[in-house]
Amino acid sequence: MITCPLPFFASGLRIDADLHTPDDGGAGAPYPVVVACSGYQGQKVIHPERFARALTPLGYAVLAFDYRGFGLSEGERGRLVPQEWAEDIRAGIDRLTAVDRVDASRLALIGWGLGGGVVVAEAADDPRVKAVACCNGIADGVRSTRNMHDEASWARLLARIEADRWHRTTTGRSEIADPWDIVRLNLDHVTDGYVGEELYKAPGFGTGVTLESAEFLLRFSPERVVHRIAPRPLLIVHGAQNELHKPVEAQSLYSHAAESKRLEFLEGCGHTEWMFDDDPAFKSLVEMLEGFLAGALGGEAVPA
Repeated sequence: MITCPLPFFASGLRIDADLHTPDDGGAGAPYPVVVACSGYQGQKVIHPERFARALTPLGYAVLAFDYRGFGLSEGERGRLVPQEWAEDIRAGIDRLTAVDRVDASRLALIGWGLGGGVVVAEAADDPRVKAVACCNGIADGVRSTRNMHDEASWARLLARIEADRWHRTTTGRSEIADPWDIVRLNLDHVTDGYVGEELYKAPGFGTGVTLESAEFLLRFSPERVVHRIAPRPLLIVHGAQNELHKPVEAQSLYSHAAESKRLEFLEGCGHTEWMFDDDPAFKSLVEMLEGFLAGALGGEAVPA
């Protein structure tokens, strides 16, 4: 694939982004385009670029970017607000409308993890998005976060969020927390191992997150707006043994969505341990995406 920088601005902040296109000498241009969006603590060099490597040989351009405050993008460090991430995606779409190599009238979103919920929230209010794929996403911030915790850790988190409201209104700053005090990886040993061995290879991964961000996460509920995507097609793919974002998230998102919608569970798969370019489960996901995107962006019926 061919990669070139394509930075853009969101809320006055410079967002670091790359546009990946097929290595075909421009024969397929203007390309249908996919905006690949990362999850919690994620960056463009992790799963967005993985999707780019898989989709560019199929004829798609892929935009991958670091959310504000993460990676090489500007923004307050530690501020991880999904509602603001949706604005970053919208600004990225704005930027693509002026790029001759892509066909912004054939644009889809793919979101991973927390980013799966974010792409739903963005697409609900942006008719330029022609199709949405949510992979191992969340449907409701309270339920998904609660399901990561035991009773004691959940009570501690809520107490810290409550105390932080007073702290930030008197000092102007929110307390920085360990990101895994909010997302409890240690209760999902498979995901915890993958994160420790693979994702920490990305510079800056695992940095602290404000408790105000945790409060915004608990207010975030993509399932409340997912019905507004219809009649545009929605694909929901989820690991059947996902212990981080449990399958109830996919089921609830699907039940709140209107047609056209499709739900697929990957049997034997957890949250992220299978996210390698050559893993059979990832290849199966790419096959689903290939059929889904061809139907959604090519004017054909979406595969059942």
